[in-house]
Amino acid sequence: MLDKLVGLAMLIVATTVFLYYTTWTLLMPFVDSDHPLHAYFPPRVWAIRIPVILILIGSAIVGSFLGVVMIRSNRKKAAKARAADKGKKKA
Repeated sequence: MLDKLVGLAMLIVATTVFLYYTTWTLLMPFVDSDHPLHAYFPPRVWAIRIPVILILIGSAIVGSFLGVVMIRSNRKKAAKARAADKGKKKA
């Protein structure tokens, strides 16, 4: 049951962020600049900066994770190869 609640919360947050960003980038350019609705949105330059920053951070995290996994995998393979070489030398 908890997983369904978490999933519902994530869906609501994602929908809210999507609607806010869509309104900000697609609808606000057509609203007069002196309209009070502009007070709820940051400057338009951030409509590009925020996704670029998030993509760069996400790529760095994924790349770091893959690097760590590859390094650990190579260490395990090297340890198995060393153990196999020691086993052959004794026999």
